Amino acid sequence: MPTVTGRVLQVPAPGGAFALIQKQFPDPGPGHVRIRVQACGVCHSDSLTKEGHWPGLQFPRVPGHEVAGIVDAVGADVPLFKPGQRVGLGWHGGHCNYCTPCRRGDFVLCENQLISGIHFDGGYADYVIAPANALALIPDDLADADAAPLLCAGITTFNALRNSGARAGDTVAILGIGGLGHLAVQYAAKSGYRTVAVARGADKGPLAKQLGSHLYIDTTTQDPAKELQKLGGAQIILSTVTSAKALEWVIDGLAPAGKFIVVGAPEDGPIVINPFPLLLGRRTVAGWPSGTGMDSEDTLKFSALTGVKPLIETYPLEKAEEAYARMMSGKARFRVVLTTGN
Repeated sequence: MPTVTGRVLQVPAPGGAFALIQKQFPDPGPGHVRIRVQACGVCHSDSLTKEGHWPGLQFPRVPGHEVAGIVDAVGADVPLFKPGQRVGLGWHGGHCNYCTPCRRGDFVLCENQLISGIHFDGGYADYVIAPANALALIPDDLADADAAPLLCAGITTFNALRNSGARAGDTVAILGIGGLGHLAVQYAAKSGYRTVAVARGADKGPLAKQLGSHLYIDTTTQDPAKELQKLGGAQIILSTVTSAKALEWVIDGLAPAGKFIVVGAPEDGPIVINPFPLLLGRRTVAGWPSGTGMDSEDTLKFSALTGVKPLIETYPLEKAEEAYARMMSGKARFRVVLTTGN
C-alpha cells in the first residue's frame, strides 16, 4: 500500500502542549505493520512522554501505548498478521530475540525492549507503525474502546494475578479501586478467588460488589491488615495504588507464605517494610510488569469470555489535551480513551 497521511497529537518538547499535525506514514519495513488506530487509552504512564521523564527520550514524540486498531499494511517477514485484522498494541513494543532473557523466552524482560509511545510514536494518532512481535489479535466481540485500556491496565493486573500462584478459592485482596484496581477486582472474581477489595470510603463498597468483590474493606473505618487476618490472611495482595503508606498499612494482612505484588508505582516515596513478618512468615514482596503481545491476547480473550470490561470515558482524538488533563486529575471513572473515528 502507498504512504498514507493522518493526524498525530505529538509532544514537541518536555512538558509542552500537544500539537495536532498531519504526518505521513510510509509502508512498514521488515517485521513491522501499519495500524489504522480506532481507539487509544490515555494512561498515567503517558506522563513519562508528555513531561519528558523517560531518560533519553527523543522529541517530538507521540504518546500512547493502549492502541486498538486494524492492520492497514504489512512489511516483509510478517507471516501472522494480515490487512484487515483487528489488533492491539500495548506497553511492550517489541523484543530483540537475541539477549539472554529473550533466548530464555522471557520476552517481557528483553534487555533491548521497545516501549510504545516512548521509543517510537504511539497511538495518539490515526496510524501507528509497530513491530509485529508486539501485537495481539482482538476478539470480534470486544469493542475497540473497551479493548484499548485492557492493553495496559488490563494485562498488568490479569497477568500479575494469573502468575501469582493463587489457586481458585484463595483469598486475594485488591488494594485500590481505580484505573487498575477496578479491572483487577473483576479478574480476581472471574478467576475464582475469594476477592476482597480494599479502598478508602464507604461509597466505594457498592461499586466493589458490582465489580464482583465478595468483601469490601473501608480503610477510613477499618484496619485492613487486621480485617484480612480475620479471614485467615490473604494469599495474595495486589497493590494498584500510588501511595507507599497505603501499601505499608496493608502488608501485614498477608497469610503465611503470602505474596504482596506491586503493580502501581508509589508517588510519595519508597516502600518501608518491616522485615520480621517477611522472615518469620516466609512472605514475599514482588513487582510485575505488563506482558508481551501474546499476554495481551490472552487478556483480551479472557475478558471477552468472562465479560470483564473497563469503565471508560471517551474523547475524540483532537481533544487529547483535555483527555490527558482529565486522566491526570484522578477524577476519571476509570479509564480515558481517545477515539479516532477512522
